[in-house]
Parts: sequence; structure tokens; C-alpha cells
Amino acid sequence: MSSDICAVIFDMDGVLFDSEKISRMMWIKAGAEFNVPDVLEAELCVIGRSFADTCQFLRERYGENFPAVEFRTRCSELFHEYVSKNGMPLLPHAKEILEYLSQKGYPLALASSTRRVVVDRELENAGLTPYFKTVTCGDEVPHSKPEPDIYLKACASLGFAPKNCAAVEDSPNGIRSAYWAGMKCIMVPDQVQPDEELKCLLWKCCPSLAQLEEFL
Repeated sequence: MSSDICAVIFDMDGVLFDSEKISRMMWIKAGAEFNVPDVLEAELCVIGRSFADTCQFLRERYGENFPAVEFRTRCSELFHEYVSKNGMPLLPHAKEILEYLSQKGYPLALASSTRRVVVDRELENAGLTPYFKTVTCGDEVPHSKPEPDIYLKACASLGFAPKNCAAVEDSPNGIRSAYWAGMKCIMVPDQVQPDEELKCLLWKCCPSLAQLEEFL
């Protein structure tokens, strides 16, 4: 085990599940239905945010009269229709790294901006539930990523100080959330590569989950 890391906390979408690509496809479809300009740019800005915070962002971006709840709900409907038909694929090495870290003795937790009912279902369907000592979800904290609320709660749920916990994230919002919580940030990029500003917040940046074995 890494000498100063006592626990590891994972994001879910884009880290364990290959869901961000699906989400982008559904935002494009919903964007066409709602005639939303620059929908992909908006989608990149909200990766890691909760439903409520995403809706607030959309109203700020497109105006208070924009039907943010209806649009975001439509994105979710399209997403779940796709997953129900095609399944939710795991990203490479997801289960293997959870097994490795568990065998090494790290307590593991999940911190996802997704709603509890969805998180529980997806973890169970993928057979990942037993790996996590605690699960903290976006509908259980006042503010989602990039605010630190969810990671502070996840660290407390494990009984460790944030400085002794590592966060595994794929998005800028997730990295900022973990960094502002005081954690060591590990980025495994999915849809967004880190820019110079984000690189300054990282402890490690890995091309895949398999590389975590090199330092944990």
C-alpha cells in the first residue's frame, strides 16, 4: 500500500462505466429535439454535475426560460432506453482494479453525482456492489462536483481524513471537487484531457485504470 493513502474513492461514470460516450450521443439527440445550440460544449461543462446543478447551469447558459428540467429529463430517458437495450459496458480493467485494491487492503468507496436509485442499480447489475464499503450519491449532498461536498462526505463515511484518501476521476469537475476536498487526485481521462491548469491539481494521471497498480 502507498504509505500515506489509506482509502480510495472512485467516481462511477467515465471511470468504471463507459457511460460518458453514451451520454454524449443522447445529448446530441435531445439537443436536436430541443434545438439547443452548442450542445456538446454544454455537455462537456456539466460532466460530473448532479441533475439539479446541471439544470441550473443550462438556465444560466441559455436563459431562465430554457426548459432545463425537461431537456435534462429527456437526456436521461434516451440514456436509459439505450442502456436497457444494449447494457452498460464497463471500462477496461474496472473490475480488475477494484479486486486488486481490495486484495491490497484499501477500503473503497464510490462518490457519484448520479442519483442513488440509478447508482445502486448499475453497480448491482455489473456485480460491483460488494467492492464498496460506502456509496455517496449526488442527490445526498447540497452541491455536486465541482464543489467538494460529495468527496468530503465520502471520506467521512470511511472514517479517513481527505489528505489520506485518493480520488479516481475522469472529469475536470470531479478533479476540482476532490482537490478542493483536500484529497490526492488521480485522473484517468475519458472524454476530456487535462489542460495545464488541471494538471497542477493532479497527484497522478494514468492512461487507464490498470496503471493504478504501479503506485497503489
